[in-house]
Amino acid sequence: MDSTADRSAPGRAVATADVDRSDPHYRAWLKEAVRKVQADANRSADTHLLRFPLPEGWGIDLYLKDESTHPTGSLKHRLARSLFLYGLCNGWIRPDKPVIEASSGSTAVSEAYFAKLIGVPFVAVMPRTTSAEKIRLIEFHGGRCHFVDDSRKMYEESAALADRTGGHYMDQFTYAERATDWRGNNNIAESIYQQLRLERYPEPTWIVATAGTGGTSATVARYVRYMQYDTRICVPDPENSCFFDGWTHGDPHAASDCGSRIEGIGRPRMEPSFVPGAIDRMMKVPDAASVAAVRALEGAIGRKAGGSTGTGLWSALKIVAEMVAAGDRGSVVTLICDPGDRYLDKYYSDDWLAEQGLDVRPYTAAIEHFLATGDWPC
Repeated sequence: MDSTADRSAPGRAVATADVDRSDPHYRAWLKEAVRKVQADANRSADTHLLRFPLPEGWGIDLYLKDESTHPTGSLKHRLARSLFLYGLCNGWIRPDKPVIEASSGSTAVSEAYFAKLIGVPFVAVMPRTTSAEKIRLIEFHGGRCHFVDDSRKMYEESAALADRTGGHYMDQFTYAERATDWRGNNNIAESIYQQLRLERYPEPTWIVATAGTGGTSATVARYVRYMQYDTRICVPDPENSCFFDGWTHGDPHAASDCGSRIEGIGRPRMEPSFVPGAIDRMMKVPDAASVAAVRALEGAIGRKAGGSTGTGLWSALKIVAEMVAAGDRGSVVTLICDPGDRYLDKYYSDDWLAEQGLDVRPYTAAIEHFLATGDWPC
């Protein structure tokens, strides 16, 4: 199941075989399901754009788009809503048939919410190492967790489950970049620019977006080009992920032998929704640096966030340091992807860090030195 067509075919094949599109009961169900998903967006306010405190004399503003305030607590709420509308309008999601997703956690939490909203079963296929809090949230929203020992097996197991049950494999890693309207329609990119409109640097020099599916970075980059902005896009990549190598060497077949320790980002293969040509820069970020940054965030603004937020913040701070060194002024935007209370047993646990062999102290010292002096020591 290496090709996009093969991986998504089981759900589509069953969908076209067992539903009469002219059946008035099905059409009534479909209209109501789409209405419920759209109503969720209509009820939701925009997420906040928070400022990270930097010395005023630097002439640089750093912002964090706080996606943890969505109803399901993460950036993936936007994606899940788009994927459900895409699947419903394509006729792939049907009454009483399960929706199945390969997910390390946050996407599955959000998809479980939308599945419950429209009244269909949901199954999340995920690594056994997924945080206990994410598992609890999936089950809270009525989803069921199906575990695999090797994260690289999630795709084929999800497709096989869809085939066996007659359900639909949502396949976020293929459809993330195409299910989202990147031209606007209050997507995350349009929202960032609208919220920056009255700031002193309304067009950011850089937007930093980590990649799991790659859908967010693709959406932001496409919107920037569509609107003819000069903003550049940076994608930080954690350890045990192949995106950086694939982008650097132009290798669509790049792969990693094991999964990422930073949940929600980094992949063992180049995903179909990751669009290298839309990205201006990538950084490889040590996992210990991600944890140090997310802990520094709590000290700076009093908010706990997940490890992927730390990966993005580390890269954003490094970009700010480069701007300071060059005497540039402007703004940088990154994301709070999800809340830290989902990871108290991981990124906020010294025992977990010791088990993983991660020493955050040099990276914590680097951040403190930079914020005090403006010099990046690493």
